[in-house]
Amino acid sequence: MTFPAPKRKRYNTSSTMTAFERLRLAVFIAGTTMAAAQEKIIFDTDSGFFGDDGAALTMLLRSPEKVRVLGVTVVSGNVWSKQGAEYMFDIMQAAGHPDVPLYMGANLPLRRTQALTNEEAGRWGKLEFTGAFGRPPTQMLAPFGGKFTGRKPESESAVDFIIRTVEENPGEVTILEIAPMTNVALALRKRPGLAEKIKRLVFMGGNLYVRGNASKEAEFNFWFDPDAADEVLRSMIPEKVMFGLDICDHAPITKKEFDQLIAVKTPVTERIAEDFGNRYPGFFKNAKASAYIWDALAAAYLLDPGFVTRSEEQSLAVETHFGATYGRVRGLKDPPDPPPPPTQVMLDLDFPRLFGMYRGLLTRK
Repeated sequence: MTFPAPKRKRYNTSSTMTAFERLRLAVFIAGTTMAAAQEKIIFDTDSGFFGDDGAALTMLLRSPEKVRVLGVTVVSGNVWSKQGAEYMFDIMQAAGHPDVPLYMGANLPLRRTQALTNEEAGRWGKLEFTGAFGRPPTQMLAPFGGKFTGRKPESESAVDFIIRTVEENPGEVTILEIAPMTNVALALRKRPGLAEKIKRLVFMGGNLYVRGNASKEAEFNFWFDPDAADEVLRSMIPEKVMFGLDICDHAPITKKEFDQLIAVKTPVTERIAEDFGNRYPGFFKNAKASAYIWDALAAAYLLDPGFVTRSEEQSLAVETHFGATYGRVRGLKDPPDPPPPPTQVMLDLDFPRLFGMYRGLLTRK
């Protein structure tokens, strides 16, 4: 004996769902769509008081529709890593995202030492900027407001966090590298084959056609740890995008831009006023001073790559022979077989487009 199939009752969800249920569904769908669209980012930094590292992180944290910062990894560079972590904790709080996990990385470069730095200055001339090497290793300064945050980093090291995160998300994680490349180089050394699992490396560092800003020959991030930079550029990371001094020199910050930033009063712009106004470059003391957007260019690329107007592709290496050119970028003369993927070198930009985004994100309330 057969029975007729039961009639299916059809619902008009738009009329039968309550307003609250429709709202919950809309939020769920929006959240799922956003999660799928977000690029996963590891943020590797040598942050100072605020500066370009703070601007870069703030821009990303305020763009959740495009990127998700999985964690902040700290390395020595501008300051020693412990000091950089304290500054980062304060910056995350000011940006309204104190919950981002922070991991401590390398405290020293692979080979450079204070003695080597002193010898370089003595033999080839005064160095323009030496970052942490110009500070006492044990010195700790309070961030904005004069009080320490009391925050502690995660127990896992930065190197292990990088390895674990990339291996759990193969082909999905972008490393935003705005510091010396020590942490990334150590991760690649510790886990052979990791490079191919990284989605891409977007970095601020190096100088191809212009003079350096640490030594006459080398940009600071590469100067601080040339050996790490060389290993990473020679690696099999599928996509490498370089924001060196060649393009950074086209993104100056003058008193005019500074005044636009601090005209809006927020916790972030208070730190900009203190850092850019009273520290480097000191706009409150010298109205003719200037600085550059540096690290924030690499962060901006993750949000709007269209501001870049000129680039070229090259296979690159870094000078690791100790001498006057230690840390200088050069073309890779004898690539291995198979050769490493080339680096996309960014050379020029649309400054009004870039600054509009930079100002908008940093001054957002």
